[in-house]
Amino acid sequence: EIPRVLPMGSSDMASQPQSDSVKVAVNVRPLITPELVLGCTDCVTVTPGEPQVQIGPHVFTYDHVYGSTGSSSSLIFEQCVYPLVDSLFCGYNTTVLAYGQTGSGKTYTMGTNYSGESNCGGIIPQVMETIFKKADAMKGDTEFLIRVSFIEIFKEEVFDLLDDPGSVAKAAAPARVPIQIRETANGSITLAGVTEAEVKSKEEMALHLARGSLSRATGSTNMNSQSSRSHAIFTISIEQKRTSSSASEKSTSNEYDILSSKFHLVDLAGSERAKRTGADGLRLKEGIHINRGLLALGNVISALGDEKKRKEGAFVPYRDSKLTRLLQVCIPLLVFLYDLLF
Repeated sequence: EIPRVLPMGSSDMASQPQSDSVKVAVNVRPLITPELVLGCTDCVTVTPGEPQVQIGPHVFTYDHVYGSTGSSSSLIFEQCVYPLVDSLFCGYNTTVLAYGQTGSGKTYTMGTNYSGESNCGGIIPQVMETIFKKADAMKGDTEFLIRVSFIEIFKEEVFDLLDDPGSVAKAAAPARVPIQIRETANGSITLAGVTEAEVKSKEEMALHLARGSLSRATGSTNMNSQSSRSHAIFTISIEQKRTSSSASEKSTSNEYDILSSKFHLVDLAGSERAKRTGADGLRLKEGIHINRGLLALGNVISALGDEKKRKEGAFVPYRDSKLTRLLQVCIPLLVFLYDLLF
């Protein structure tokens, strides 16, 4: 058999994605019970029928805005994420990032804590289900190899959450060994020795997600008793193998096409202000690393969002953090979910 590796987004199998490939959606978190008891009220107003939020005299416009009345997660998935799943099957690397203040509901929105035992409506479970439904529908002429990896970036070190010791040890434990970022000759970013587990069903994928989540670094602060202290990246890799469409029906050639793509689902650690979290010592150092990584991500997105500078080939600071380094080939096609806490 002769493989023919197609480039990302090959016209043989895909149409070009939208030119405006970075989209931002705002999801306003409803008030929780302790806040209602204290008499808290929303200080952000969602403009009816418009993707806008108003805070005092200031109005901000995004691609999508979901109000604090508790928008359906299926609606968020359908409007923001489903198009990325289509792009994934067309050979494009895609990314969804959840960003927001600590305690704003990023992990809930992403569904990172999904174990497969409940009807969690987060983004990740819906991505899992959609991927396997689409793969099943295409099995007639396409073979699929689906793998998952799960890593965290803790204090600017990368740890494998699916490594065997990870099932019983947190990233802060001395036994954990960081893994190294490598760049291949063609510019792709890889992680040396990272675990990539083959999965054949949504249930298998959910088991790896749950196992990795148990190993993720968490800690307590004044603002969040279960604060994530690391950026977590759950990656779904798909390799499609199909008979070459260029071969005639009568051809006896065993030539086939291989199309590879990745979907990165990123649950970022919450942005923090030390005065409000009451962090000191170890927690304060963790917060500094968290905010540094988020600042680097913001700088990269700002650089990519400046059309004039982008056309002029302006420098994009991907190397300023491990987070942006890992995602540099995927950030240009992403949805940025911004969880607001007001």
